[in-house]
Amino acid sequence: MIFSAWLLGFAMLMLYFNYFLDKEQNPNQSVYSRVDESGVTEVVLKRNRYGHYVTSGKMNGVDVRFLLDTGASDVAIPVNVANRLSLVRGPEKYYKTANGTVKAYSTMLSSVSIGPIKVNNVRASINPGLKGREVLLGMSVLKRIEFTQRGDNLILRPLSNERVRQ
Repeated sequence: MIFSAWLLGFAMLMLYFNYFLDKEQNPNQSVYSRVDESGVTEVVLKRNRYGHYVTSGKMNGVDVRFLLDTGASDVAIPVNVANRLSLVRGPEKYYKTANGTVKAYSTMLSSVSIGPIKVNNVRASINPGLKGREVLLGMSVLKRIEFTQRGDNLILRPLSNERVRQ
């Protein structure tokens, strides 16, 4: 009985610390949005302790975790996430990255959303070299969103031409 109590206590501690570490990695698990004085909906993201903006979002209506990456041309998707979304691999494409040239496969996403901000018909790539579950949210989306950094917050707003399509 004592062994079971210790085991249960250890499991509960692991769950608590796992939640704490996950929250530290992605402080934007629940996306915070607001309406500004001009009536435009904004999403406010907090920087994580590593200096990155990580947030929960959706691709083709499926929950994913994004790492915002202004250095990525397209949305870069790990193979395991692409398989979960049943994405079709298109032609091979080569990208120059900080780690050298990488081979990926072109694909298209019908939609990408962070909270109430949604972008349709997005160019993306399936990257076999990406490990983990984070999708790099690159410029194929970010160029269609206005973003401003203030302190440890990044404020996202749909561009005026994207607002019309929503």
